[in-house]
Amino acid sequence: MPLTRHEIPTHLNVEDRAFYGLSVRQLMLVTVGVTGAYGLWNQWSDVILAARLGVAVACLALALVLAFVRPGGRGFEDWALVGLRYLALPKVAVWRPRASDPRTWRPAVARWEELSPTVRWTEEER
Repeated sequence: MPLTRHEIPTHLNVEDRAFYGLSVRQLMLVTVGVTGAYGLWNQWSDVILAARLGVAVACLALALVLAFVRPGGRGFEDWALVGLRYLALPKVAVWRPRASDPRTWRPAVARWEELSPTVRWTEEER
């Protein structure tokens, strides 16, 4: 029985799905948001109930926005890298041609006769 070959496509640009139709990136961001919201709710027991609830809900909402909103088909972390690269690059570029030096056009020591090739086969016949 001949072996059959199956080509696995690796160029689909599709994220793998982990649980409940969420990608690994989305699952990680939702998990971090839920953990952060729970930590804020649980650790700030001295704060007023409404403030605790507001901060916890804001943390969870931020995580959900980061996980599910993708402006331009890219996540916010990609846009953050693009923005940092934009800030790091210079905004003005000036092109100035360099002045050429006539001394670099031709070698100063070598003359034209010295640069002509020599034929070896004529010397071997003698």
